[in-house]
Amino acid sequence: MQASLSINQKRINSIDLLRGLIMIIMAIDHVRDYFHASSFLYNPLDLSKTSAAIFFTRWITHFCAPIFMLLAGTSAYLIGQKKSKKELSVFLVKRGLWLIFLEMIIVNFGWNFNIFFPNFLFVTIWALGVSMIVLAALIHLPVKIILPICVLIVAGHNLLDKTHITGNTLPAFGWALLHEQNFFYWNKEAFLVGYPLVPWIGVMPLGYCLGVWYASGYDATKRRKQLLITGGLSILLFVILRYSNLYGDPVPWSTQKNPLFTFLSFINVNKYPPSLLYILITLGSALILLAWMEKLQGAVVNTISIYGRVPMFFYLIHIYLIHLLAMIASGLFTSVAWQNWMLRQPIWFNTDLKGYGFPLIVVYLVWAFVVVALFPLCKRYDRYKQSHKEKWWLSYL
Repeated sequence: MQASLSINQKRINSIDLLRGLIMIIMAIDHVRDYFHASSFLYNPLDLSKTSAAIFFTRWITHFCAPIFMLLAGTSAYLIGQKKSKKELSVFLVKRGLWLIFLEMIIVNFGWNFNIFFPNFLFVTIWALGVSMIVLAALIHLPVKIILPICVLIVAGHNLLDKTHITGNTLPAFGWALLHEQNFFYWNKEAFLVGYPLVPWIGVMPLGYCLGVWYASGYDATKRRKQLLITGGLSILLFVILRYSNLYGDPVPWSTQKNPLFTFLSFINVNKYPPSLLYILITLGSALILLAWMEKLQGAVVNTISIYGRVPMFFYLIHIYLIHLLAMIASGLFTSVAWQNWMLRQPIWFNTDLKGYGFPLIVVYLVWAFVVVALFPLCKRYDRYKQSHKEKWWLSYL
């Protein structure tokens, strides 16, 4: 008997498990942002300055955003099994607009703790919201049409890597929203475009297409085989393209000071915007994990799955908790005043916090505390959601 997946279950446990795992992994990146001493000094993926431990602490979190996007699309397909295309489309538009609002107000305040909102960060949740709105239009096409459109977006967008619009101008801002991470400053307000929309708007519909394999009545053995083959081919294509240095990522890999750092260079693919190679290795791994997780069961699986059933709830409160802990730690253990955490600049470019920070081991201890501390809240909220399915607003959080 399959304990982790049944087409008769209301939820698909392997999807909840994978989503929960990436939510937990995601938290370590945000703890590192707020606690690690080097976060304010250099990019953790800069091979001229980083260590292997710091590199992997950052690199492993690369899997979070694309997998979350993919599974959001899959969830949309499954929701669509109970709704008409029009109903699903309306739901996706409403939820997309709600997510954009959350990003601009609730999440941005959580990042900054500044009531004057000097920083507006266009990052994960905004890209998720816009992708849902795009998906709301695409679902009216057959899956056999959606799939090639999205493959073309994901595979072809690196042809735009050498296209740039410079300056602190509206055209440059518009291009950044589409395809180029950039920072802008107008009227004492900072605008950081961290998640350009292309190719994210192609990733979520790929997840929608993946939902076909999870439709009621679909053969589980066939699905696992397809997941393994597709995931394996994606990783193989990653290796071939990456080794060739011909296409798929704007920054080629190169030989480094030792074999380990050469390997780090090889896997150090571009996230902003996510390159084809970035998508291949992250989503290829996701498909393999989905196949493997169908057979997992037990207390650990059930615990991790709880985070996966309430991902937005966890996302919102973990940012506030981490920021609050950083403020407390700053006041108690460092010479940097806690008031500096009411940020006037985006955290990644903040000059007020130089001299603050802790060793990597503290980052992992705080991460463990955050994940464990939020579990009772997530469990309680999950139970509330499961027992109050009639409340429409629960689907938005």
